[in-house]
Formats: sequence, structure tokens, C-alpha cells
Amino acid sequence: MPVNDNYSPYGHNQDAHRRSRDGSGVNRTALVIHTIADIAAGFLVLWILLYLLEANQGNVFVGFVHGVAGWLAGWSQDVFTMDVESLRVFLNYGLPAVIYLLLGHGIAARVRRL
Repeated sequence: MPVNDNYSPYGHNQDAHRRSRDGSGVNRTALVIHTIADIAAGFLVLWILLYLLEANQGNVFVGFVHGVAGWLAGWSQDVFTMDVESLRVFLNYGLPAVIYLLLGHGIAARVRRL
């Protein structure tokens, strides 16, 4: 057995192994896109929960989450103008969370097919 050959104790097909390595960059890119979308939606959902549960607005962590969520949802602010503040926050931050999830997962799925 030559020194540079990949040893496969389970008898895997070497061509299949090479094909899986060729697509690993694509899979990693899709995973990164998927993860970024999940994190963005996570911040938005976390802010909705903190707001609805009346978390201390003076807390550093709550302020950080609110800042990140405000930046992520900046484009969708005041899409819904309700008199009930909690419903307004839920809709104005929930809409971008859903859109980020749909777009991120859709783009990741499309990248995986390349």
C-alpha cells in the first residue's frame, strides 16, 4: 500500500470520499448562512420575550439584546402601528425574525444544491 493513499478500514469507496470532500466548502457556506439567520432570528425572538415578560430595561444584557434586535429590525419598524404596545413589538420584531429564517434557510438550501 503506497504511503499517500487514504486508508479506509471500513472499505469505503475512495471516489465517494473525494466527492464528499469537494462539497465540504459548499456545505460549510450553507451552514454559515443557516447559522447567521438562526442567530438573527434568535436575537429578535429573545427581545420579544424580554419585552413581553417586562425585563428590566436598565439591565446591560437587556439593553444589548434590544440594541441588536433594533438594528436587525430597523427596516421593519412601524410597519404595524397598533395601540397595544406589546402587540406592536411582537409584530414589528416577529416579522423580520420570520423573514430572516425563511430567507436564510432558503438560501442555505439553494447553496447546498450547487
